[in-house]
Amino acid sequence: MSVGIVASRYAKSLIDLAKEKNVLEVVIEDMKLFKDTADKNRGLMLALKSPVVRHEKKLNILKALFQDRVDPVSYSIFTIITKKNRESILDAIADEFIKQYNEYKGILKATVITTTPLTEELRKQFNNIVATATGKRIELEEKIDPKLIGGYILRVNDRQIDASLRSRLNELKLQLVN
Repeated sequence: MSVGIVASRYAKSLIDLAKEKNVLEVVIEDMKLFKDTADKNRGLMLALKSPVVRHEKKLNILKALFQDRVDPVSYSIFTIITKKNRESILDAIADEFIKQYNEYKGILKATVITTTPLTEELRKQFNNIVATATGKRIELEEKIDPKLIGGYILRVNDRQIDASLRSRLNELKLQLVN
């Protein structure tokens, strides 16, 4: 079975459990914490994915890092997954949980890439544009890329609007070459 399918099933089960226990908002923060920790600490995921490290040791690592920092419902998924020898996909489960949570809450993730940080007014404009177009609440992620020279790139799901000066210059260059 593929990692995506397994991660999706565990994430759905965790969402159902969190809703049942009325701790969904706490668990989403715990999954974001785990994902952030895993992204910033390459050694953690290497240890969890290693076939050489015993499962008890992996559970001890998770216990030391997260038992006192996360809700018991969130920690229970770590223990269950470790006992099922699936700790190598914990990051995929956290990703899938966040994705399913956003779908459940009607939140859409959009990314805007600019050359400079957005002002509050521009941030509101991007939020309003995407919210109006999609009818969903927007979670805007901002990235800075000085290579754009000017303008912006807006990504929503699999759609992209490239209004950057770099892309316009490339288009002009192609027209001149032809």
